[in-house]
Amino acid sequence: MDLLQTIVLALVQGLSEFLPISSSAHLILVPKITDWPDQGLAFDVVVHLGTLTAVVYYYLDTLRSLSNDLYASIIKRQSTGESKLAWGVLLGTIPVGLAGLLFKDVIALNLRSLEVIAYATLIFGILLGVASWFNTNNTIPRKLINWHDILFISLMQTLALIPGTSRSGIVITAGLLIGLSKQMSIQFAFLLSIPVIAIASVSILIDLYAQPQIVNVSLLFLGFVISMLSSYFTIVFFIKLLDRIGMMPFVVYRLLLGIYLLTL
Repeated sequence: MDLLQTIVLALVQGLSEFLPISSSAHLILVPKITDWPDQGLAFDVVVHLGTLTAVVYYYLDTLRSLSNDLYASIIKRQSTGESKLAWGVLLGTIPVGLAGLLFKDVIALNLRSLEVIAYATLIFGILLGVASWFNTNNTIPRKLINWHDILFISLMQTLALIPGTSRSGIVITAGLLIGLSKQMSIQFAFLLSIPVIAIASVSILIDLYAQPQIVNVSLLFLGFVISMLSSYFTIVFFIKLLDRIGMMPFVVYRLLLGIYLLTL
């Protein structure tokens, strides 16, 4: 990897991880379109850790509160404060974690093609648009989450293993479809990203241990910093502009990207 590739791919990871446009798809697409060499497992680890650092820092106070409520619910053996949301984050990670372990090789061998990414980009982009329209026009959005919501969203999140789906996108889509408010859907999507990114990072580290690589520490550190900063500002930007722009710009982007990929 050189300096330009490091900067571009770190920005791609940081900007796309929390937007409903699929970071994994973009990290596959950019090297293919630019004919760059594979960035390597070490780079994947550091940029994922950069996005993880950003979302943990943004939600630090929320995470403290959720941890306290989770502990209180265990001691009292009943729901306390936001303990249901805390349990939702933990339990909602199990399906995608298990699916990732079971189908990891299948995904790596069969689902990383431009064609798969193109169709996933189109299909789940359309679904996001439908969910956003339905949520805006046919429901009174709920700000509280229940156990049925958690089960549905956690099962839908497993679809994010298909490159081009977008983990944040499918969680937000699922939340909107069942009547959660945009704010609640996004918050749950971002909180769910913490254990999911952590698990993904550990998985990549295991692969890296089995396949040692010669790395440029300076470029890896630069990738971490760029990914962290761009992720943080993306989270802030996305949440603040949500009420103003809605989901349609991302739907349109996905449709245009999917059509472009099909022409390739």
